[in-house]
Amino acid sequence: MGKVAVGAAVVCAAAVCAAAALVVRHRMRCSGRWARAMAILREFEDKCGTPLGKLRQVADAMTVEMHAGLASEGGSKLKMLLSYVDNLPTGDEKGLFYALDLGGTNFRVIRVVLGGKDDRVVKQEFEEVSIPPHLMIGSSDALFDYIAEALAKFVATEDEGLHPLPGQQRELGFTFSFPVRQTSIASGTLIKWTKGFSIEDTVGEDVVGELTKAMERVGLDMRVAALVNDTIGTLAGGRYYNKDVIAAVILGTGTNAAYVERAQAIPKWNGLLPKSGEMVINMEWGNFRSSHLPLTEFDQALDVESLNPGEQIFEKLISGMYLGEIVRRVLLRMAQEAAFFGDVVPPKLEIPFILRTPHMSAMHHDTSSDLKVVGSKLKDILEISNTSLKMRKAIVELCDIVATRGARLSAAGIMGILKKLGRDTVKDGEKQKSVIALDGGLFEHYTKFRSSMESTLKELLGEEISESIIIEHSNDGSGIGAALLAASHSQYLEVAEA
Repeated sequence: MGKVAVGAAVVCAAAVCAAAALVVRHRMRCSGRWARAMAILREFEDKCGTPLGKLRQVADAMTVEMHAGLASEGGSKLKMLLSYVDNLPTGDEKGLFYALDLGGTNFRVIRVVLGGKDDRVVKQEFEEVSIPPHLMIGSSDALFDYIAEALAKFVATEDEGLHPLPGQQRELGFTFSFPVRQTSIASGTLIKWTKGFSIEDTVGEDVVGELTKAMERVGLDMRVAALVNDTIGTLAGGRYYNKDVIAAVILGTGTNAAYVERAQAIPKWNGLLPKSGEMVINMEWGNFRSSHLPLTEFDQALDVESLNPGEQIFEKLISGMYLGEIVRRVLLRMAQEAAFFGDVVPPKLEIPFILRTPHMSAMHHDTSSDLKVVGSKLKDILEISNTSLKMRKAIVELCDIVATRGARLSAAGIMGILKKLGRDTVKDGEKQKSVIALDGGLFEHYTKFRSSMESTLKELLGEEISESIIIEHSNDGSGIGAALLAASHSQYLEVAEA
């Protein structure tokens, strides 16, 4: 072999060695990155842990805070608001009732005809109306006039046989899903607007008074019989169909709970005790916090950067508004520190709230062998393509960690309510049924969240007691529930009973 040939062979061998070394280095780098990404995931999983012992501590803390909030105003992070609802529907209600459900950029007007025990809801009609953006930042009169006009138009479509008796007013249940300081069953002052509304002259005013004046201006003879929030509407709707309903929980974009308390167990209650001996309490449980909650650095960062730092900590761990955002934050860390999606951090992944909980749910529920739903969501929402099956599996696992923590904490919250009411034990062998009415998109559509919450509650209660605790879906409480509360607080009830 000539010198040239030997030289060429040596160069060639060197090139092969260099290429092999590059491949090895690349593999090592990739495996190093993967190990780092998995370390971030495992550490996060560890900090999100919700063993039964921890959940019991959360439930106990919830019970303690409930007692404190009932004892005095401002005594707890739980507001434990008096709803002044002391009569829940029984099923005996009869007649024509209206509801107005205002909770966002749309409102609904609802008409319900109730037929008593045998016929229940004879007829139900509703209409949805969107609010023009300029009215959300205009004047109080302009907004309420617009609502009253829509209500008057809807009333004008009443069937001939439905009109109230001569001399009787129509009655309305008003679901108003903004922070209100309630002062009676049919009055409450607006604390602040949320959800894009900003009408200064309504703040501090009685929202029922504002609506009543607007109805008078458009010539509509109607009385607001009950002012409620959506959680209390859900409780009323649940109780109407099932007398064993004792509490209601909303698990949707936000979260809240309400339950039926003995009036004597409310030290801060100053008025006369209601005839029924009961009072519905709006817990505002989204604001619950405890040192036992499994908070991670991602949750703390989300809270600091939110519109309401330090508030609604429980809600930020369990509600639909935030679950997808927690997943995004962990993925961003994996991308930044472990090049999880390659050398460049995907720009879309840096946009807060771009990954919504319905996207997360779709990925979490992906049963295809190649996890193609996960792949398409990453591509469509975050513009990340070419993900390996291994990466997709890691993302599904991340969704599972976040959803499971939220679901198990929700169950601990419900356990706290059951403990407060003494329904977490069996008394002298008696089997008292306790039904919790649940509503909200997270509960209704995120199947893995729902089943994890239900199985956790069974674990916490134990087999014997869990047989008497039932979770029931109570659909559209905020609509029909308000009409039912108007019926159970009607000014004509005394007349009917006399």
